[in-house]
Amino acid sequence: MLINKLRQWNFDWSLFLIVAFLLAFGMLAIYSFSSSSLATSGENIFLKQFYFLIIGLVLLFFFSWMDYHLFSSYSGGLYLLGNLLLLAVLFLGKEIRGTVGWFNFGWFNFQPAEAMKFFLIISLANFFSQKGRAEGINLRLILISFIYLCLPLFLVLAQPDFGSAMALVAIWLGMIFLAGATWKNLAGLFLIGLLAALLSWNFLLKDYQKKRVENFFYPERDALGSGYNVIQSVVAIGSGGISGKGIGNGTQSQLNFLPEKHTDFIFAAVAESGGLLSSFLLLFLFWLLFWRFKKVLTRAPDPLGFLLVGGIEVMLFFQILINIGMNLGLMPVAGLSLPFLSYGGSFLVLVLACLGIVQSVWKRRVAESVLKRNVFEF
Repeated sequence: MLINKLRQWNFDWSLFLIVAFLLAFGMLAIYSFSSSSLATSGENIFLKQFYFLIIGLVLLFFFSWMDYHLFSSYSGGLYLLGNLLLLAVLFLGKEIRGTVGWFNFGWFNFQPAEAMKFFLIISLANFFSQKGRAEGINLRLILISFIYLCLPLFLVLAQPDFGSAMALVAIWLGMIFLAGATWKNLAGLFLIGLLAALLSWNFLLKDYQKKRVENFFYPERDALGSGYNVIQSVVAIGSGGISGKGIGNGTQSQLNFLPEKHTDFIFAAVAESGGLLSSFLLLFLFWLLFWRFKKVLTRAPDPLGFLLVGGIEVMLFFQILINIGMNLGLMPVAGLSLPFLSYGGSFLVLVLACLGIVQSVWKRRVAESVLKRNVFEF
């Protein structure tokens, strides 16, 4: 009886179950820090994260119930709202670790850059689903879509938030590819991007941002300074061994040798507590997540749904890749959260809201018996 009622919801319960396990991973990790200095600082991060989790779940079910086509009608307004918030935070925002990227509302901080990722996905999905279908993907449309990227990219770099800027660029590139750009187009964009990176290094990046890139290659040069985070992260992961030290018993994380253990370096804290086994389990859950995303993509009913799900998948994949990579010392430290695990209300609510859109696309999916590949051709 219960199974039949769940099926009538037309909900992807497999995807929801995977997400539930990932959220449990994150909440358990954050709870393990409740006895450390994070708790004695007067801030109960576990309770705050739990409240944001409830808000995010409400949005997940709300957006899954709502028809995702409504976002097409409001894409312009959402894009404008996101840029206005990015502009306002430059003047009214709170500075944290050298970045003016948060509105302080007392009990919590709101980061507009996280919302802008969501709004950019909606705007690009609406643009390519309409223009791409009529004209085909060509260089002109790619250049027009680049204009969508430029304004939020400039405002995010002005904070400066290099990690979120990288995420916005990754979303744009991923959605261009999903919309049907050729490898020739992508090769041209790569060369342009390489030139832009060289110019940014000389004229745009701050000294601390350059140090993050330098630490990627030589973290031992400044082991007590800018390279400290990466070294301690690698030590924490290695000290976990096969089975880990147990929840709340990690020396690097519990004794505060590992900085930002509840945000940027939460993967290292999980690996220290649960060892190689928990790390592989976490990576397996992420693999299952993208396996379910592929299932939704192949049965999306129209180009808009296909691009919305694809853009969300690109955003999550990029953040997971960069976050785990920087924890392992394989990527520069970019300040990007690990989806479902890192502490932070803005990003957790964003991710769960995005999953609501994925569920909305799944509920309106093409029946498997009539699935055709040309549904996704523009």
